[in-house]
Amino acid sequence: MLALTALAACTPPDTRPQLTQRAPADLALTGAPTPAIDPMWWTAFGDPQLDRIVADAFAGSPNLDAALARVRQAQAVLARRDADNGPEITGDGNAQVARLSGRYTIPPPFAGSVRFLGNAQANLSWNLDLFGRQRAAIDSARASLTAAQYDIDAARLMLAGSIVATYAEVARAERIAAIARSTIGARERAVRLVNVRAENRLASKLDIQAATTLLAQARVALTRADAARLLATDALAALAGRGADYPATIGPTRLAEPTALALPTTIPADLLARRPDIAAAAARVDAAAAGRQVARRAFDPNVNLIALAGLQAVGIGNFFDPQAGTLGAGGAFHLPIFDSGRLKADLAGATAAVDVAIADYNATVVGAVREAADALATIRANQAEAQAQGDIVRGFAETNRLNAVRVSAGLESRLTGIDTDIRLLDAQLAQATFGVDALAARARLAQALGGGFDPARDPLASRTDTP
Repeated sequence: MLALTALAACTPPDTRPQLTQRAPADLALTGAPTPAIDPMWWTAFGDPQLDRIVADAFAGSPNLDAALARVRQAQAVLARRDADNGPEITGDGNAQVARLSGRYTIPPPFAGSVRFLGNAQANLSWNLDLFGRQRAAIDSARASLTAAQYDIDAARLMLAGSIVATYAEVARAERIAAIARSTIGARERAVRLVNVRAENRLASKLDIQAATTLLAQARVALTRADAARLLATDALAALAGRGADYPATIGPTRLAEPTALALPTTIPADLLARRPDIAAAAARVDAAAAGRQVARRAFDPNVNLIALAGLQAVGIGNFFDPQAGTLGAGGAFHLPIFDSGRLKADLAGATAAVDVAIADYNATVVGAVREAADALATIRANQAEAQAQGDIVRGFAETNRLNAVRVSAGLESRLTGIDTDIRLLDAQLAQATFGVDALAARARLAQALGGGFDPARDPLASRTDTP
């Protein structure tokens, strides 16, 4: 009965994960493989200043520092698990002066006397890991290390994408400011002309008010653009991990169309293998699965080899006598029989951890597909909207020109064309942003497709990535 009880205690319950990882077929991923993307894909925009900001961020971002620290932490855990699988040698020693009991196991002449007691020994312990519990723990730690290394690539990709997107906002603000300054110049000239006409009684106060209103609109647009650029440069400084003096080092942008950035027109079938965050999530599933094996192996017997060698004596003189030597060797056996359900609860928790990791993986996969689909849809929509916006600008410009002719001829008041002037500036400002939107969308697509992620690349080989 004791043997049957012991065997029953070694049998873990049939607790299995409830979820499965999503496969490419489940997400309807089709099309050609992802075209090759340079790991430093942002250099395709041809702006050395952007390259410098990304390099500064890679060298000083707190988020990257945290990711690197987590890798070092995971390396330490793996080293500890490796050490647990090997032999352990320890040394123990103690010395004291004590009165020995006269009514215990100690015989005369030591009984009832005050004596020196000494003990010094070396101990050997080695867990044989016959059932693979330690190996599973090592596999879990190794998978966690792999996930932490992939996290570095994911953090770099996210950081580069955020910098490119923010840098595009700087470019947007600059383009809007350029249009606003040009419009301010034209409308200042119009105000002077209207004032001259009013002095000659060829224009009314309404004409002066209309021209002044249009000038104020352009100045408001310039103020907003300048504020937007300041906020964007402050954001770049934060992303780069720099201080308040960093925005002053950011000059005018020179973003170019990234013709070298070859991107697909459909979501590629190999998307799941091209993203570092997906690779990290998959590694965490492996780590959780190995952790579940550790919990399962806890039901198995644990066998250790033990040995000791040392000196034990009563009395200082006896401590150095050869007869004080002691040796021992043998084995230790541990078998769980009854623990009030602790091991079963540990296994249930480890199994649930696998489901949590799988759910996180599936969420990451679905999010990656959505990001790629949104970026592709934005690129297509941007092309069509940019063409339509060009037609709108040309239409308002022509209407504005005809209104100006009629005003010059005295056939209309300046007030008549104020609505067209306002809408023309708004259309020009919107048109200026479409080019920036196109660049930002291509950057988001490059980021959504993994940004040239290579699982074989060592993320710790270089602290920075510079052009």
